[in-house]
Amino acid sequence: MKNDPRIINAWCLYDWANSVHSLVIVSSIFPVYFSATALNEAGGNVISFLGFSVKNSVLFSYSVSASFLLIALLSPFSSALADYSGQKKAFMKFFCILGSISCALLYFFTQETTTFAVFCFILSMVGWGGSIVFYNSYLPEIATEDQIDRVSARGFTMGYIGSVLLMVFNLTMILFPHWYGGMSSAMASRISFLTVGIWWFGFAQLSFRYLPAAERRIRTATSAGWLFNGFRELKKVYSQVQKQKMLKQFLLAFFIYNMAVQTVMYIATIFGSDELKLPAQSLIITILLIQLIAIPGAILFARLSGRFGNIYALMIAVTIWVGICVGAYYVMTETQFYVLAVVVGLVMGGIQALSRATYSKLIPEGTQDTASYFSFYDVTDKLSIVIGTLMYGLIEQITGSMRNSVLALLVLFVAGLLLLWRIPSQKVYRVRLETEEIS
Repeated sequence: MKNDPRIINAWCLYDWANSVHSLVIVSSIFPVYFSATALNEAGGNVISFLGFSVKNSVLFSYSVSASFLLIALLSPFSSALADYSGQKKAFMKFFCILGSISCALLYFFTQETTTFAVFCFILSMVGWGGSIVFYNSYLPEIATEDQIDRVSARGFTMGYIGSVLLMVFNLTMILFPHWYGGMSSAMASRISFLTVGIWWFGFAQLSFRYLPAAERRIRTATSAGWLFNGFRELKKVYSQVQKQKMLKQFLLAFFIYNMAVQTVMYIATIFGSDELKLPAQSLIITILLIQLIAIPGAILFARLSGRFGNIYALMIAVTIWVGICVGAYYVMTETQFYVLAVVVGLVMGGIQALSRATYSKLIPEGTQDTASYFSFYDVTDKLSIVIGTLMYGLIEQITGSMRNSVLALLVLFVAGLLLLWRIPSQKVYRVRLETEEIS
């Protein structure tokens, strides 16, 4: 039964549970701690990792790339297993446990355990990304099309609120250590990683309690090699996408602009720390500010999509991202960075929620195996992140400056905007269809 308030609340609550990973581990405390801790014996930022000498900021970027490459490779296998066993929720649980435990293990991250911490970080990302593909696939199953934008935005909003609450608690440990017995900022950061694992695992149990279980598919004699069925399903969805002009155009545009969006989100803190030399506390507070602004931002863009259509609303968001990249290239002062962060917060939640909702609407009506379509969406998302962060790291490694990497992101945003320009608004598209049917 769609639009069941209890199921929708449970679905949104998983955003509340897992978004602390995105905020604390990916965007704020962990990147700052990583930049300050992943150093060589002389205190320099060029460290040895598995026998290779690499700048710590480049290593962070490559770690994100490796994480999402693993997710892209694992997603088809896990989707196939979930599809044939009817255990979509069980696989979502598995990845949740993997991610939350990996976060908790980051408590042991010191200068001497940098290699161990990098692998824990990668596994936490795999756990997060692996669970999200199953989480997203629930959306068209639990909400009718007219409610998808609202429910998607509500999920992101719940995620922002939950992550901010835990972030505020973690921030008090860093800013007011005397409240907690005078602990060091390093210890406060490590405890923050532990709290993320506990929060994520704990609140997720409430979601798992009410989310419906998928029906098990009947195995047939032709089901040999079912383990690779996920790849066959991706190929099948790909062939179906080729026949659907709107969906094909959207996915291409999404692939391009998402490279830049996600790279900005994963690298922004490292940029502020290494390129602008901003204080750690200022950076963390800035990321918190971004999360708070993202809440009304997600709601704003949901309303824009309701008035103008998803595609036009996405074009507005991407245009703002173009301006953000121009500003990032020229930013020099702490105040300028803060202003830029406010604008990032405004469009960050909006573009993510709208992208997910737009894809949900473009899935053919009557599609029962939504997990396969969202697996395809997830692989598209993750591969774009792999390419975006890898490109960012390579350009920095070659040129020695993150600002040159920002220029590459600017090109991606412009290309994504031009591709979106070719897509008619859903509202216009539906009016045309209805006119054709009447005539």
